[in-house]
Amino acid sequence: MTTATTALPRPAVRPSTSGRIGPRDHLRHIGALTRRNLMRIKADPESMFDAILIPIIFTLLFVYVFGGAVSGNQQAYKQYLIPGLLGSTGLNLAMAVGTGLNSDLATGVMDRFRTLPIARSSVLVGKMVAEALRGLLSFCILIGFALILGFQLKAGVLGALEAIGLSLAFAMSLVWISMLLGLTARSPQAVQGLGMLVIMPLQFGSSIFAPTSTMPGWLRAFTRYNPLSNLADANRSLMNGGPLTHSVTMVLLWSVGLTAITAPLAVARFRKRV
Repeated sequence: MTTATTALPRPAVRPSTSGRIGPRDHLRHIGALTRRNLMRIKADPESMFDAILIPIIFTLLFVYVFGGAVSGNQQAYKQYLIPGLLGSTGLNLAMAVGTGLNSDLATGVMDRFRTLPIARSSVLVGKMVAEALRGLLSFCILIGFALILGFQLKAGVLGALEAIGLSLAFAMSLVWISMLLGLTARSPQAVQGLGMLVIMPLQFGSSIFAPTSTMPGWLRAFTRYNPLSNLADANRSLMNGGPLTHSVTMVLLWSVGLTAITAPLAVARFRKRV
């Protein structure tokens, strides 16, 4: 006589017997939730359109519509525009995070997370890691497409990698702002509206698309302190060559400052709602 045995499936997460979640389990939860966010992208590939198409559309639109008027020739404008577009692309992707987070709250996904024995912060960190990977793909598409159009990496591949890393660090600080909006607003439409109020002045009131020398004084003062102008100038120095100490330092200070202010607020708001 034989006895058939069936192996029970292992639980995805193991609750801690002490009630506290250690660093190892915390990392495991972040990995599981990052995988969950990536699987959502795989199941809904249209959600990648902004990461894939926006860099291409912006490059074609600004180079061939405004390039000749702004810089006199399109090749010079490519060298000016592409490093700045890294910052603009990161801003647009970061602001979209809040909409997805608000949708998760509205559809009850967060209620499901509340019943699981996981660290609450791993939900936000897992989303951030997935967005970082999405942003990295978008930056690579932008530079790859620009190289096809004739953009030159005058400072070498290392300079381009440093510009991508700096842009990614700044975009992750903006993700905290977007999460705070997503956790505060009442609907995804409200998040989009508030996000546009952040995106438009920062994006177009900067040196990303055109030099600031012809702008009126009050606008030049705004662009001077706009962190996207610092990021665009730093990326140009990293990719084309030139002095970069001041602009890189300013970008890092902005990234640390925004994260230090908005991350605790977003986590506190998340704990209150979930």
